[in-house]
Amino acid sequence: MTANGTRPKGLETNKAKAIVDAAWKGKYAIAAVCCYNLEAIIATVRAAEAKKSPALIQLFPWSVEFADGLLLHAAAEAAAKATVPIAVHMDHAQNPDIIRRSADLGGFDGIMVDMSHYERDENLRLSRELVQYCNARGIITECEPGRINGSEDGIADTINLDEVLTTPEQAEEFVALGIDWLAPAFGNVHGNYGPKGPELRFDLLEAVAKQVGDRVRIVLHGAHEDYFQNELLRKCIGYGVAKVNINGPVQKTFIRVGAELIGKEPLTTVIEKQTDAMQKIIEENMDWLNSSGKA
Repeated sequence: MTANGTRPKGLETNKAKAIVDAAWKGKYAIAAVCCYNLEAIIATVRAAEAKKSPALIQLFPWSVEFADGLLLHAAAEAAAKATVPIAVHMDHAQNPDIIRRSADLGGFDGIMVDMSHYERDENLRLSRELVQYCNARGIITECEPGRINGSEDGIADTINLDEVLTTPEQAEEFVALGIDWLAPAFGNVHGNYGPKGPELRFDLLEAVAKQVGDRVRIVLHGAHEDYFQNELLRKCIGYGVAKVNINGPVQKTFIRVGAELIGKEPLTTVIEKQTDAMQKIIEENMDWLNSSGKA
């Protein structure tokens, strides 16, 4: 928000916002595919075009730290050339400096301002400042009220921090910052769920959606591939989820195919087969999320 309470110009036409708003209205969800390399970016675009589905290419701060703006600009170009709506988002940006650097690089349509490893007051203070910084550059933002536990490649883990479930009151505080997407903690975790599997508080997700779901879009983190398939993903969509982060199955497929073929096939063949295998996984998730045919 600006000083007079209005939103900066350009946010209402933001591509990422338009893609996820349309999903919420249409009662489907967008696959936000976490990409660590060019192959994953290509696989995401090809899957989206094959399924005629909108999509998001997601990068972690690691991609900027590792390759400056190179992977980001490749993602932005791939999204711009795609024949279906695709936008570029940064997932779990946990450091104020990397958020500002990423926003200034150009190419991101959205950035997750994740200050959830701080206590509540500091989380809100930093989030407010960084949301404004991104919004002023035409970039929408995502925040995580509460704290989602677990560990994921590319982000600092929160295993040793207490889980903090998101309440409707907390959600309201973050909506007031001017965010567009909200990632609630309702029993979902990054990475493995352990022997009991997911123990999700759908009552809490429903309460958050009723409180703020008309003003922000709800994002699902922790959609582990062992559990979050057609039935459970459709259930989450029924509670208002409009964006689902897809990470583990894509990177595991890349590693598996490489392990099977490296040293047995030419490198170019290995890369092509890794990309094809990731594309199939992404397409399957688009079917489960009911976004196929929506572009």
